[in-house]
Amino acid sequence: MITSIFSKSKPINFILVFFITALAFLIANIKFSIQPLTITLVMEKVVLFFVCYSSILLLNFIVSKNGLTKNNNYEILLYSLFLLAVLETTQNTNVLFANFFILLALRRILSIRSQTKLNKKLFDAAFWIAIAALFYFWTILFFILIIVALMLYTDNKLNHWIIPFTGIITVFVFTVAASIMYYDSYFGAFKSLPYISYDFSYYNTGGFIVVIAVLLIFGLWSLIFYTRRIKKKKKALRPSFNLILFAFIMAVAVIVLAPKKDSSEFLFMFTPLAIIITNYIETIKKKWFREVFLVALILLPFVNLML
Repeated sequence: MITSIFSKSKPINFILVFFITALAFLIANIKFSIQPLTITLVMEKVVLFFVCYSSILLLNFIVSKNGLTKNNNYEILLYSLFLLAVLETTQNTNVLFANFFILLALRRILSIRSQTKLNKKLFDAAFWIAIAALFYFWTILFFILIIVALMLYTDNKLNHWIIPFTGIITVFVFTVAASIMYYDSYFGAFKSLPYISYDFSYYNTGGFIVVIAVLLIFGLWSLIFYTRRIKKKKKALRPSFNLILFAFIMAVAVIVLAPKKDSSEFLFMFTPLAIIITNYIETIKKKWFREVFLVALILLPFVNLML
């Protein structure tokens, strides 16, 4: 039944995902919120919710525009379930905004495939990554995706390699200018700095360990089929699939380097993971096994809540 609902792109799918995302925010705020309920707080949470849901819509646009999956909505279902499974990802304002800007950058990076307006796309991608880094510094690692994209498309034009750096410099210059104007210092506006922490003690809870273990098992298993499937794709589409693979690697690197391990950093992994697992689901020929696979992922958030 679940596979039949999401096997085709339909408006009802977005409504269901909307309610799953809303449920994730509701439960997370009941579980983690320690602030008194005020109108200002409610408005802040509503804004964060729509930033998160806009990220889901953006994910769907990226996937459909670049043919990363077949005509289905498994990826947005998985993304919303991941939010429900790791509730902390809905609570960190900086992570939510940074992830949204990374998705904007990913959209531009994948669109390089068309080989039109390259200068603008390269600048935009670097610009959005730099904005994301202002909210969460280590997202600057996603800049590597631009370099990988240029390598995959064997672009040897010098200006195409220089333009992404101008995007980063532009954001840096404007941020320094804003710092001088509002904080009377060069770096007052830089709220996220390059700190590194290897303290993983926050992850040491039964429910979270189970959730991450299952996600990683499902993800790594799907990754095996994903990498095999890339070779069967049309030559023009292969770079896009490879870029998603590199995005997954960059997301893991961000998680490892995160200055504060509070589980919210796993949000950066949800987009590539949802795409990779969706590609695996599409290879499953037996409908009953597809159902079992999806039901396991649907039940996962409730396992975390009970433990």
